[in-house]
Amino acid sequence: MLSAGVAEARPLSILSLDQCADQFVLAMREEGDRLTLSPRADDADSYMREAAAGHRLARPGLEAVVMARPDVVVRYWGGDPALLRGLERRGLPVVTIPDATDFHGVRANVRAVAEGLGRPEAAEPLVAEMDADLAAAGTGLRTRSALYLTSGGFTAGAGTLIDAMLTAAGLRNAAPAPGFGPVSIERLVMQPPARFVLGFFDDVRRDRRGPGRHPALARRMAERPTVSLPASELSCPAWFAASAARRLAEVGE
Repeated sequence: MLSAGVAEARPLSILSLDQCADQFVLAMREEGDRLTLSPRADDADSYMREAAAGHRLARPGLEAVVMARPDVVVRYWGGDPALLRGLERRGLPVVTIPDATDFHGVRANVRAVAEGLGRPEAAEPLVAEMDADLAAAGTGLRTRSALYLTSGGFTAGAGTLIDAMLTAAGLRNAAPAPGFGPVSIERLVMQPPARFVLGFFDDVRRDRRGPGRHPALARRMAERPTVSLPASELSCPAWFAASAARRLAEVGE
């Protein structure tokens, strides 16, 4: 972890090892920082993709470490064991973003990354943005039910950030079991839920022929209140998940 004094003394060289880490690094960057981001930093499903313009993109490996000469490395899942051992041998500080299954965890993630960069104050605007979106999302009364569905035919039950988003929007999760798991498309066609919440359907590269895109199911979706969440708001346990919760509050009665 860098001290605040070090961060204030000079710009940082920051290496990000995956797309989720890219979002945090881009949101907390300061003028003069030298960023090396993952190859997916400017992809369509990257929330901060516009801010990635002009920054170096590199595959996460020892070559990227040598080229970037980072002061700090940020990661969510990125970096294989050999690379992580190499970073440890070099004594480089590594900030690892834990998974989060609720907004308390997201808030902790934002503050932990800011602290790891030696910029604790950088977290607060993001936390404030998240809390404002949550306040606008709804009361969390869970009076309406909805089923989350990905194009690949998976849903998300209790103990997931998707469930926390549904709850924040006042929706009751209709998933049949906790965690992530496949759902029967045939059953959804025969017994459709009251509402659909779609995830990653805007990413045309993902599961183009996935069961979630079945024409019979699409007809059922057309008959019910349905909202499609952009992949960019679902790809990382970050502050912008609250923006998706706010969007969910618009699901019809």
